[in-house]
Amino acid sequence: MKRKTGRFALIILDGLGIGGAPDAEAFGDSGSNTIGNLARAVGGLELPYLESLGLGCCAPLQGLSCRDPLAAYGTAKPVSMGKDSTTGHWEICEVILEEAFPTYPDGFPAEVIESFSAATGRGVIGNKAASGTAIIEELGAEHMRSGDWIVYTSADSVFQIAAHEEVVPIEELYEAGGQVRRLLQGRHSVSRVIVRPFLGEPGNFQRTERRKDFSVDPVSVTLLDRLADSGVPRVGVGKVDDLFAGRNIESRHTLTNRDAYGLIADGLREMESGLLFANVIEFDQSWGHRNDIQGFYDGLRELDVELPKLVELLRDDDIMILTADHGNDPTTDSTDHSRECVPILTVGPAVRAVNLGLRETFADIGATIADYFGLEPGVGRSFLKDIL
Repeated sequence: MKRKTGRFALIILDGLGIGGAPDAEAFGDSGSNTIGNLARAVGGLELPYLESLGLGCCAPLQGLSCRDPLAAYGTAKPVSMGKDSTTGHWEICEVILEEAFPTYPDGFPAEVIESFSAATGRGVIGNKAASGTAIIEELGAEHMRSGDWIVYTSADSVFQIAAHEEVVPIEELYEAGGQVRRLLQGRHSVSRVIVRPFLGEPGNFQRTERRKDFSVDPVSVTLLDRLADSGVPRVGVGKVDDLFAGRNIESRHTLTNRDAYGLIADGLREMESGLLFANVIEFDQSWGHRNDIQGFYDGLRELDVELPKLVELLRDDDIMILTADHGNDPTTDSTDHSRECVPILTVGPAVRAVNLGLRETFADIGATIADYFGLEPGVGRSFLKDIL
């Protein structure tokens, strides 16, 4: 069925993996299973609405049954070489990476740091893999004394810069992010440069909402590019614009999941047609990276309450997909992303509750969206005809 009208809501629950990908061991993630391990850790999930949609049909999950699901359900495995948000979102939108972005577990080489320092006129402290909150506590006071940038990375392909807003004006911090993005090309072309402003005093630092990401440009044509060329409206919620370097998507950013749900609801009330593309950030940012099991579960329970309000806003021909971009298991020793399959829950008034099985790539989601708007799938295999 081909169409170019109606609304399609794609909601990425950042980090909400549902079991190790077939190649998880190669990524150091054997045993990672974000939702499954969380369910065991809390003694079984109580998520009545997600259960009714069919979350417990996607994979065995303690506490959730699989009886008469309301949504089409399944999972998808990653094929791109990476397990970060950029790689996952790109794969969903039909861009497959054959080579992983570079990572720097021992910090960035001297030539990168020296070039960055020379370009910005400030020194650098840190330059190691670290938790963002931990390194601010460790080096925040020194940064306030010296004015030097706090530079750090993680297991992901990121160059992160932290600075106190009362020491470095926010526009200077943003300019520094742009400068290092321009410097990091070729073999040092990291996935994202992230600037992390913070406020407060030693012992009580708090990161502010004025984070900004500078993503590398997508390496090939994305679903968003193709929708734009066909005149299909695109509305973003959360950091999706950053992940695509602002190419053919504008987005309203949020600090919390609750804010994201509110903006998704606003979009569904206001949009007449097109793609609503949302990233719901806290499963990854607030709870997965901090191994906060209770926070993660509380976030799922909040989703369970808010989600039916969003589904009620769907019109007759609308479709909503709930999925993820990678895992971030809060029960393991690691605080980094994990190589996992992701759930696919597809809901809408006309959607049939069928088993979508294990999809061979996240790109099947993008192919389905393309199909919905009357475009030929670019990469992946559409399941639109299976659900309507």
